[in-house]
Amino acid sequence: MATQARTEGSEGAGVPLVDMRGISITFGGITAVDHVDVDLHAGEVVALLGHNGAGKSTLIKILSGAYRPDSGEIHIRGERADIASPRDAKRHGIETIYQTLALADNVDAAANIFLGREIVSRWGTLDDAAMEAETRKVMARLNPHFRRFKEPVRALSGGQRQSVAIARAIYFDARILIMDEPTAALGPAETRQVGDLVKQLKQQGIGIFLISHDIHDVFDLADRVVVMKNGQVVGSAAVADVTEDEVLGMIILGKCPPGARPGPGAMRA
Repeated sequence: MATQARTEGSEGAGVPLVDMRGISITFGGITAVDHVDVDLHAGEVVALLGHNGAGKSTLIKILSGAYRPDSGEIHIRGERADIASPRDAKRHGIETIYQTLALADNVDAAANIFLGREIVSRWGTLDDAAMEAETRKVMARLNPHFRRFKEPVRALSGGQRQSVAIARAIYFDARILIMDEPTAALGPAETRQVGDLVKQLKQQGIGIFLISHDIHDVFDLADRVVVMKNGQVVGSAAVADVTEDEVLGMIILGKCPPGARPGPGAMRA
């Protein structure tokens, strides 16, 4: 039976940005993801939780085009999407912001945002002024306090580096973000800055899949949690309907509390 990891009453909440249905994938006879359903709506943060090997990273790699599922369908804004590569994912407005951020440390914010997609002048040379102007516009939307446009990103704080990585995604019209451990190794002030960035993205209608091992981070940023174990969904719940201890019980023991919607991988608490 397919795992139901949807918001209660989501039918009335409009068409999801992402709707993954019956997703399965096997590696060498081992089922990494087993008939999983999960969705994401505009302006929503869904945290995908579980121990290493639970299947959450594999599921996200399917959405980002790194893997092709053995079975199941992906719908983007109500339309079936064939995502066979990261390029396909980008075409559907899906961007992944990895924990490493994949930034070029030796160049500035504008050069990173336009890396591989540079603006050129009519003479075929790099139009640095145009790229800086566009960078200032997108940063004004995302982090209006950002001022270090001329410095190489290696000189930026962790929160500022996250700003650059996110700006690169949304400048090219990403509507669906996958954020992998966005506050890992950040101090309290930088973690708050990333939280502010996430809130800005939500206000702009961007949907976010959040992968994090920090349960406090999840409760601060996410609207909904989806917990996986052994390739299946244990359960899903609005953050307001469960406690941190109950979510930890889902992750560690596979027990689904009364406030959560169980999947077939769950035991009732």
